[in-house]
Amino acid sequence: MVEFKFDFDRRKRTGLSEAVFCAGKSVEQIAAILDGVMDRAGRLLLTRLDSEKAMALPSDLRNRLDYDPVSRTAILGAPVPTLAGEAVGIVMAGTSDIPVGREAARTLSFDGQPRAEFTDIGVAGLWRLMERLDEIRQCPVVIVVAGMDAALVSVLGGLLDGPLIAVPTSVGYGVAAGGQTALNASLASCAPGVPVMNIDNGYGGACAALRIMTKIRR
Repeated sequence: MVEFKFDFDRRKRTGLSEAVFCAGKSVEQIAAILDGVMDRAGRLLLTRLDSEKAMALPSDLRNRLDYDPVSRTAILGAPVPTLAGEAVGIVMAGTSDIPVGREAARTLSFDGQPRAEFTDIGVAGLWRLMERLDEIRQCPVVIVVAGMDAALVSVLGGLLDGPLIAVPTSVGYGVAAGGQTALNASLASCAPGVPVMNIDNGYGGACAALRIMTKIRR
């Protein structure tokens, strides 16, 4: 029998529901968690659920999930109505950054937070960013998802006046070192006041944005 202790009261304490990180968990463990949470909570966000595990879940559970293979996320339960208000911006430097950006987008969607996605506007073609800059500035909070040298973090940090959350990604060759270069560049950015998530942590970036948006709505 699989034992787990789900944090049903996390939303009351923090405003954020517990999500299930599926990497490292067996299909049997994931199924047991879904069974245990379904009746009591009704809704659940699963992250890092690869397609092989998703397809191996019992059909009655699999059919209850809204699964997105790009972001490797799944949502159990009916979608919540989209909240009124401005959208959180998710700026992705390149198309290779989309899986992490989509993880952020799906996390926001789980909570009903409107979001606006901007794709393939990295600084290698700065004109692509400048074409969308006025739209990005309309977002009260922006999550910037970038790999390689993560230069987009510093550029946007010098152009936007609102909260900016950096999510470095593991995209890049050689010395990109699986995202370590992007992480270090984001941490060493000359643009002040930019909080930095861990490598590929789109979920964490979205949670940071949700915390900010909760305060803005109040």
